[in-house]
Amino acid sequence: MLPAPQRPRPHFWPDSGLHAAWLGHTSVLLKIDGVTILTDPVFSARAGIGFGPLTLGLKRLVAPALSLAELPKIDLILLSHAHMDHFDIRSLRRLESQGTAVVTAARTADLLRVHRYAAVHELAWGERARVGPLEIRAFQVKHWGARMRSDTYRGYNGYTIEAGRHRVLFGGDTAMTTSFRGLKSSRPFDLAIMPVGAYNPWIRSHCNPEQAWQMAQDAGAEFFLPVHHQTFTLSREPYFEPIERVCESAAHHPDRVALHQIGQQFHLC
Repeated sequence: MLPAPQRPRPHFWPDSGLHAAWLGHTSVLLKIDGVTILTDPVFSARAGIGFGPLTLGLKRLVAPALSLAELPKIDLILLSHAHMDHFDIRSLRRLESQGTAVVTAARTADLLRVHRYAAVHELAWGERARVGPLEIRAFQVKHWGARMRSDTYRGYNGYTIEAGRHRVLFGGDTAMTTSFRGLKSSRPFDLAIMPVGAYNPWIRSHCNPEQAWQMAQDAGAEFFLPVHHQTFTLSREPYFEPIERVCESAAHHPDRVALHQIGQQFHLC
């Protein structure tokens, strides 16, 4: 496993403004006016089914930019769906805390030890939850939620995060959909965290970089943070193709691509 190209320094982030670091895959550490959020935390060397000390599944190519021990206190864990490369039981066990809330998709809380968190909120599309100063709303994406073949009842979400003067969009996992158009309002999203990899040949379940960029524009996002690439081998496209195609899509606005490598940081004061 290779080390992350860069290492963020969240302990130096101020308690005002919007700050983000891409830790790998769809795991992003956010701090919004002093409140910390961690999306889809996956820190294990493999993403898959655990059998005692062993995990059978996809091997990680690049280590997380921070270890679990290096994270600051997390106020909210945001889980998009129960796929094993997004909902890592081993990581979530390590993150259990009475000071941490969880927002997850409908019919997925049974995978968590809910009594070990401050609160666990299951959201279906259109539902909202408040965690401290944050308002989280779930919206429909084009994906699926089954962790195994039989549990097709599980939900899958994208989320909007409203926190005072800041708005963030987390797309989770999605194929191309018009759902993002319905998120646009007079207030732009400061940051859209969007999946850009695993589209070849899985384009019916995962958007390509051009589609991800378009959906972020449909929602009215200022900055674009590409995730879901450079971490696991999930598909056939070359390793650097997703970020190269993101940069081509943003050719007229290169400064709007917030991050390019695992471990990079983004700041908006």
